Amino acid sequence: MEIDATRAANGKSRSLTIVIPALNEEQGIETTIRAIPRHDLETMGYAVQILVADNGSTDRTADLARQAGADVVFEPERGYGSALKAGITAATGSIIITADADATYPLESIPLLLNTLENEHLDFITTNRFADLAQGAMSRQNMIGNTILTLAARLLFGLNIRDVESGMWVFRKDILKKLRLHSDSWPLSHEIKIEACYYAKCRWKEVPVHYRARTGQTKLLNGWKVGFIDLLHIAKKRLVR
Repeated sequence: MEIDATRAANGKSRSLTIVIPALNEEQGIETTIRAIPRHDLETMGYAVQILVADNGSTDRTADLARQAGADVVFEPERGYGSALKAGITAATGSIIITADADATYPLESIPLLLNTLENEHLDFITTNRFADLAQGAMSRQNMIGNTILTLAARLLFGLNIRDVESGMWVFRKDILKKLRLHSDSWPLSHEIKIEACYYAKCRWKEVPVHYRARTGQTKLLNGWKVGFIDLLHIAKKRLVR
């Protein structure tokens, strides 16, 4: 859909794409998409694309996403990173926002995040879920694992970051040419932060957000194994970009 974005404050058309990776998320996908304040964003002068990267769902995820107003791109190679990269590649917006399909991230906060990006002349924003974590939103195991991974990133890369595995980011698409993103799985969450904030020297900020309990079943079935793989990936990233 073509949207007239001439009402932008600077008189120029601005565009953004919200990329949502999804694998069998029929319970949460509609709630997630409808939480996006599309009208407010268009009033701000943005042409808005909502793009669900379906990672081989066997339920109604893709159909429900379309009914809720999203475009759908299919990525058959399983993996969180694979789905995200497919969505980012297909995105038409000059600004990209990512979020999960389980209604955990506060998509109603997108206007505030965009204002922060624009007003502070940033290239990349990541979010801190621990600043406002709803009861039951994260298991104790995952909290411990995330803390260890965040400490590793802080020590190895000197990044003043508190949530290295957060999956909600706001960034300018043109920074992608500076990034080397290799992971097709969960490590992409920290890899994009390390690439943007450490290697590419982008202007960045971590912003606190409210994080809710997920809708539907988790896809992270072996948290300790995934956490160990993530830790190895962070260490390797310090040695070999």
